[in-house]
Amino acid sequence: MTEENKNLPAQPGEIESIGERHGMFGVQGSGDTSGYGGIVKPTIYPGAAQRPYGGWFDVVADGLDGLIDKVVVHRGEITFHISRENLPEAAKKLRDQPDLRFEFCSGVSGVHYPDDIGRELHAVYHLMSMTWNRRIRVEVTCPDVDPHIPSLIALYPTLDWHERETWDFFGIIFDGHPSLARIEMPDDWPGHPQRKDYPLGGIPVEYKGATIPPPDERRAYS
Repeated sequence: MTEENKNLPAQPGEIESIGERHGMFGVQGSGDTSGYGGIVKPTIYPGAAQRPYGGWFDVVADGLDGLIDKVVVHRGEITFHISRENLPEAAKKLRDQPDLRFEFCSGVSGVHYPDDIGRELHAVYHLMSMTWNRRIRVEVTCPDVDPHIPSLIALYPTLDWHERETWDFFGIIFDGHPSLARIEMPDDWPGHPQRKDYPLGGIPVEYKGATIPPPDERRAYS
């Protein structure tokens, strides 16, 4: 992608729609506490890119040959969509192959798309090659009914707390993690609070002995 067009918005035909979001956060099952309950917006992804991707993007794609489901090039950045079954092999190649050498994974973050049927939960890994000064993303999905993705701690120990946080907030189970426990919410906290189906209100908060009422009881929205 050239310097002139890398920051242009996606053109028609370059996006993929998977549904629409109602309200500011798309939450369901509780009263709107944002004041923007009337918003309706489509949920869209950048569309799949076709070869040649350009420059060193193709070098990385060649190194992952046979393991990639889809490649997205958008705003000068590249994301490799890989199935969860292929994730450990792909991560090992990204780390160890001399022409790739993505030695550092800065974290994994979760995303919840309730309308992406069969792929509702996404885990996004952010990798950097210090050898070649390159950055990529790897995206993996799993369904709500089977929220399992292999842990990558054995390859990238930096992911220890990040996998715990993603489990805590989204409910993705990282198989093989040595201690997959909550890291920010209390151990007995019900549910995973960054999912779109988690209620925005209705939960009282205790703070230094004082009880603060839940957001949907503090004020009314019309």
